[in-house]
Amino acid sequence: MAEVVNLNRFRKDRERAARRAEAEANAVKFGRSRAEKDLEQARAEKSARDHAGHRLRDDEDDGA
Repeated sequence: MAEVVNLNRFRKDRERAARRAEAEANAVKFGRSRAEKDLEQARAEKSARDHAGHRLRDDEDDGA
């Protein structure tokens, strides 16, 4: 006799595998790792701090 197969589970497993394959393809095509995102953010913050450190005056003092 043949083994009993749950068709809903088979269908869901197949769809889950297809979504996982698509997600992996998109990650390779578009994605960046968490480390790359964190590094870019840290560089942007440092650049903003360096830029602000070279200011001659503060904007807050303009009203006086």
